[in-house]
Amino acid sequence: MFPMLNMSTPSELKSPCVTRNGMVKLPPSQPNGLGSASITKGTPAAKNRLCQSSSVPSILPPPPSSLPYHHHHHLDGPSMHNSAASLLGSDMEPGMPLVGLKPSLRQLPPLTLPKPMLLERQLVLDEKLLNRLLWYFTTAEKCVLAQVCKTWRKVLYQPKFWEAVSPILHAKELYTLLPNGEKEFVSLQAFALRGFQSFCLVGVSDLDICEFIDNYPLSKKGVRSVSLKRSTITDAGLEVMLEQMQGLMHLELSGCNDFTEAGLWSSLNARLTSLSVSDCINVADDAIAAISQLLPNLSELSLQAYHVTDTAMAYFTAKQGYTTHTLRLHSCWEITNHGVVNMVHSLPNLTALSLSGCSKITDDGVELVAENLRKLRSLDLSWCPRITDMALEYIACDLHKLEELVLDRCVRITDTGLGYLSTMSSLRSLYLRWCCQVQDFGLQHLFGMRSLRLLSLAGCPLLTTTGLSGLIQLQELEELELTNCPGATAELFKYYSQHLPHCMVIE
Repeated sequence: MFPMLNMSTPSELKSPCVTRNGMVKLPPSQPNGLGSASITKGTPAAKNRLCQSSSVPSILPPPPSSLPYHHHHHLDGPSMHNSAASLLGSDMEPGMPLVGLKPSLRQLPPLTLPKPMLLERQLVLDEKLLNRLLWYFTTAEKCVLAQVCKTWRKVLYQPKFWEAVSPILHAKELYTLLPNGEKEFVSLQAFALRGFQSFCLVGVSDLDICEFIDNYPLSKKGVRSVSLKRSTITDAGLEVMLEQMQGLMHLELSGCNDFTEAGLWSSLNARLTSLSVSDCINVADDAIAAISQLLPNLSELSLQAYHVTDTAMAYFTAKQGYTTHTLRLHSCWEITNHGVVNMVHSLPNLTALSLSGCSKITDDGVELVAENLRKLRSLDLSWCPRITDMALEYIACDLHKLEELVLDRCVRITDTGLGYLSTMSSLRSLYLRWCCQVQDFGLQHLFGMRSLRLLSLAGCPLLTTTGLSGLIQLQELEELELTNCPGATAELFKYYSQHLPHCMVIE
């Protein structure tokens, strides 16, 4: 799925250093057609860039106040006038001077620039250079830089700069109030210019969705993904949306409590390949029946539903058994090991499985998974309190392709279980957050796992500084999380900086 973009005011700008699924607030729509947004970056590399200063080639070395390298530096004040304004000269948007310039300054005649400054002006307006240079900025910064001048906006409004970014549109921000008291739907032309194929609509109604379809030029064919959060969409609205948006392939419904299972039966279209349903109170076994019958090309299904039972896990068809590679079941409290039996036989080609919060699953259920789903590369068993070391033995023996294992809050796992995992040569990511029985001795089993790139020990209360210091043997480690870990001291972090220089340590 795509990361996301949210409408807000400049006063709401926040630091781009965000959590893995955080958002960055950006400016609202401008009279010149600029869109507003808040974004969540999609790839790990992009997420890292959000938390780092932007690096730019040395070909443009302006003073610190001249260009907004961080999105919270606004384009206003004398410093901006003395730098970008003087360099860009007559290329400024007609009738749209830089924000904050005094009226008297706007009337000044074009400056006669010395040759060095003319060269700089030519460089900052060179489209070939800009096409390379502007990649170095975060998405938040690109939204601000697009307001500098026409040339920069022309370059930045190319769809290639906005791939994997989703605008977040809140219902209250979709309309402007006219002088006569009526409401008018906002212009989405700026979004269309950038070619956005994914949107998140928050708090919208059936009417709002119809207005969006009518006003966004790419809605009928160009939109591939829609996420509806906390929306009042009904069966009728869902049916209209899926009928009108012929390019839609990815659909997320979160916190939408007004549509029913009958609405899914009447609206789901076979072109959908990815579906996520969470926190929707009307979803139960009949919803899974509709999904299984109407979505033969389903490759990814995420489901958080408290009333889905073991029976629903047997509804998947032979076609889905071939195409479905990802199944995420979150907090499906009624699913037991019997449901796991149905699931592994219905979907034998899964490569990613989450049973997070399925609290009735035991070691026997994990054994069924390990014996029947040999293609698994990712397995999430977090918040499964009945899982013990025996389950880890099953995993280590049979899941030889497993690259990611999540065991957060599996409180019965001990050092013995980590000994089983130490034999897994393919494992790259291991999450042991709040595994309260893991001790220093168990960590020693991990020291020989040269394939590990990510290790999380956040909240493990029994680990000491001595035990944690041994992790320097994992020289290929790229990320180590020690949040809320009592044994993680300032001296230890300094020790890591010397001996694990290429590893990002999260304190």
